[in-house]
Amino acid sequence: MASGWRSMDEAAEYGLGLLVGERVRLRALADADLPDLERWWLHPSTVALVANTIRPMPPGPITDMFRNWSKNETSSSVGFCIESLDTAQLLGHTSLWSDTPRNRDAMLAIIIGEEHTGAGYGTDAIRVLLRYGFAEMGLHRVELGVYAYNTRAHAIYRSLGFTEEGRRREVVLHDGVFHDEIIMSMLEPEWRATLLRD
Repeated sequence: MASGWRSMDEAAEYGLGLLVGERVRLRALADADLPDLERWWLHPSTVALVANTIRPMPPGPITDMFRNWSKNETSSSVGFCIESLDTAQLLGHTSLWSDTPRNRDAMLAIIIGEEHTGAGYGTDAIRVLLRYGFAEMGLHRVELGVYAYNTRAHAIYRSLGFTEEGRRREVVLHDGVFHDEIIMSMLEPEWRATLLRD
């Protein structure tokens, strides 16, 4: 359990480092981010990982979706762009949202642009987002869903300390085959234990 700040310097250090990881920084959405976010979201390789139907869509609704996710007007839902600490290049987007803030729970979502995957940016961004969710939003539980064939994401979530809770069996149809969705979660005490482990 955190012991509280003993000085203004400690408070300032917390504020400055809250949205910064080892390789990425989380920041507010800017209009200039929207074309890349739309392109990544609509790319067929991404759609197969996050949606139940692969079909071209116009950019307007996607722009609105990212703007809504990134309003950050309430204490129960946040959305951030992910940028490289070294270059300030946009890498993706991540969010936490809750329909039941009384329960101090939230759903996690993340998208990394296809040209930036496999470099550890997503892993670092999730670590930063979890810190924000548990330390700043006061969450008790963070949940996510991942399609069973997305083995890379599943392995990353497990390595970060998420626990598999169960499966929604055969919930998505692609290529004529039904696939499972794996439901995973992390509780605040489990997150604190990962801090001691790392």
